[in-house]
Amino acid sequence: MPFGLLLTGGASTRLGVPKAEARRDGERLADRGARLLDSVCETALEVGPGMSALAAVREDPPGRGPLAAVAAGAAGLRARGLTAPVLVLAVDLPFVDEPLLRWLAGREPPGTLVPRVAGVAQSLCARYAADALVTASHLVMGGTSSMRDLLAAVAVTYVDEDAWGHVATPAAFTDVDTPDAAARAQLELPPGPGG
Repeated sequence: MPFGLLLTGGASTRLGVPKAEARRDGERLADRGARLLDSVCETALEVGPGMSALAAVREDPPGRGPLAAVAAGAAGLRARGLTAPVLVLAVDLPFVDEPLLRWLAGREPPGTLVPRVAGVAQSLCARYAADALVTASHLVMGGTSSMRDLLAAVAVTYVDEDAWGHVATPAAFTDVDTPDAAARAQLELPPGPGG
């Protein structure tokens, strides 16, 4: 059974409010992501400011992007003596559901497994092998900030819709970065600053 990392620390500059505070069907995305990872993973951590009930760790300095967040989360797991594959889930993916995460957790072969939608890698809803997480840390220490660089540096099994389509639709990978995207996703946004 893998461990889980919920990434909640994005700046949300385009959305204007914290993504983790947006609600789908009345549930905050931070709580939803934590619940899903708790249902699938042996242990899960939040990487961010502590917006969910999960234990939280933070990249240093905060806001360095998802690769730094993944590396910080992996370090947090290792500090707890936990080394195994890790499911990474970005908080701004409101349509990911438990069947997809279970499928990612149990899919063979073991190792790094990244879904693709129309050929585009979905690196923030994926499973990473323990050695890939070590590579993530090395990349961050070397000044790299892109998840694409991680995918280029490790062995990856990419899986397309013909493999995961029985547990999800491409819409599961829709991220919410703007007010228009939030409206299309029928998310309820908290009041903005000063609102």
